[in-house]
Amino acid sequence: MSVTRTGESKAPADADPHRWWGLVITALAQLMVVLDATIVNIALPSAQHDLGISDGNRQWVITAYTLAFGGLLLLGGRIADLVGRKRTFVFGLTGFALASAVGGAATSPGMLFGARALQGTFAAVLAPSALSLLTTTFTAPKERGKAFGVYGALAGSGSAIGLIAGGLLTEYLNWRWCLYVNIPIAIIAVFGAFSLLRDPPGNKGARLDIPGVVLGCGGLVALVYGFSEAAPRGWTDPLVLSLFAVGVVLLTAFVLWQRTAPSPLLPLHIVKDRNRAGCFLTMALAVIGLFGMFLFLTYYLQVVLGYSPVKTGLAFLPLTAAIVVGSTQISARLLQYVAPRMLMVPGMILAAGGMLIFTRLTVDSDYSGRLLPGLILMGLGMGLTFMPIFATATAGVAPQDSGVTSATVNTAQQVGGSIGTALLNTVATTSAAAYIAAHLHDPAQQALVTKEGIVHGYTVAIWWVVGIMLLAGLVAGLMVTAKPPKRAPAGARLPESVA
Repeated sequence: MSVTRTGESKAPADADPHRWWGLVITALAQLMVVLDATIVNIALPSAQHDLGISDGNRQWVITAYTLAFGGLLLLGGRIADLVGRKRTFVFGLTGFALASAVGGAATSPGMLFGARALQGTFAAVLAPSALSLLTTTFTAPKERGKAFGVYGALAGSGSAIGLIAGGLLTEYLNWRWCLYVNIPIAIIAVFGAFSLLRDPPGNKGARLDIPGVVLGCGGLVALVYGFSEAAPRGWTDPLVLSLFAVGVVLLTAFVLWQRTAPSPLLPLHIVKDRNRAGCFLTMALAVIGLFGMFLFLTYYLQVVLGYSPVKTGLAFLPLTAAIVVGSTQISARLLQYVAPRMLMVPGMILAAGGMLIFTRLTVDSDYSGRLLPGLILMGLGMGLTFMPIFATATAGVAPQDSGVTSATVNTAQQVGGSIGTALLNTVATTSAAAYIAAHLHDPAQQALVTKEGIVHGYTVAIWWVVGIMLLAGLVAGLMVTAKPPKRAPAGARLPESVA
């Protein structure tokens, strides 16, 4: 049996001949999962009007998805390890398509909320299996860099693509098509998976860690739900504090149980590894900033500058293009030669520089002079960061743990997004209210002062984002000490079960 040395750029002799088409299929599924977190945002006002959803309940269209997705990811990752990634991938795609069909045909608020929760559940099965298929398919450093460059580009730009697609579908078709659009994508991906993907069988000897599922998934659901409720209710609301307390208790018990569990849901050696822990933490911090930027700029463009949904979505195109360039043309080419942190640290500094430009926003800022440079810097920074995170966090993991490791990366992303939305929205609304109260002296100036207050709230929160991005860069610089693949020892990238 011949093993390809880590430093070689050529693909192993037994490499899957359809692996690049397989990348297209897994990337398509990942794009569908990521963009579905934002595609409904722009359609929400239309859906709310059609179904009679109250202002107090409209957040559940978004929260039901993120709650199920973020809370069940660890379970989805472990299922992929136990029963096989390809089988889990197809199951997740099929369920996601069916849930999308139910949501698109919704005739009541409850039906739509339930469909979004089902979408999130199947996304939690689909996302880890897609990433672990990528991890086990591409092992040669050069090919791995290209594959993860594509994957990182989609992970970073999927939210922006969702805003564009949501605007186009809502304005020219109907809000329901923001859900129906998943069906043809899923059908193509299912047929592609059957014909193009190959996967070793799952670890049939292992058992599902039921206490770990209850404690881990319950803790994550409580935590994500708490952050989502912090935005509308406030951080000191009894329900929010109770959810945080329950989440901390359950996750603490989860960690203690994982130390002695015979078949742990999350083997602790995965998060004890310094490089992986650094990648998980950097991902969570980076996504806090990314979600905060989407939140504020979407409202800024539509509420303050008066952009239409389509124009708002198209305004994010430069960001998407910059993320793709940063991931596929810079990170993917350099990762085989430089240490991951040599990409991640500059990436976070670039992203912080982009956000620094946004702190200068006013009620009449020029798009080309103020917004465009910030979007390009932010996109390049995220492209430089996401690709090495995915590649480094999943490198050298035993095959039976690749699904749960992939799930942990996605969990960091989801929890970071939930924290970012709640924390930064609270900062923005509090700052805006204080500004308006201090500056509203003439009732005739109310409209102008209100707009100025809203923008002031955004810029205060964006200063927080700048700090969070720089903190992410610091974490990456101190914790992610992995060396370039070409310089690694010959056996360093072999699966642990082989080594």
